[in-house]
Amino acid sequence: MKSYEINNMIIDDDFASEEYVTVDFIHQEKQYSITFKKSDLEVMNRWVYEDGTSLPAEIPEELIESIREDVKNRI
Repeated sequence: MKSYEINNMIIDDDFASEEYVTVDFIHQEKQYSITFKKSDLEVMNRWVYEDGTSLPAEIPEELIESIREDVKNRI
């Protein structure tokens, strides 16, 4: 069983220069968001939502890799 649940994924493919994939997910009862470059799934930014605001998030590399694999399978 996965330690996270993806609850939204947006593929922004209308940009002239780069395309991005943003994934919103829940992990350990917290809401997170990661934005990847669509071309190579490089992490562009990562956020945790707490107390009505977004903060830069520390997300374990193993979790990022697992989410990256899910994104590959979905796009």
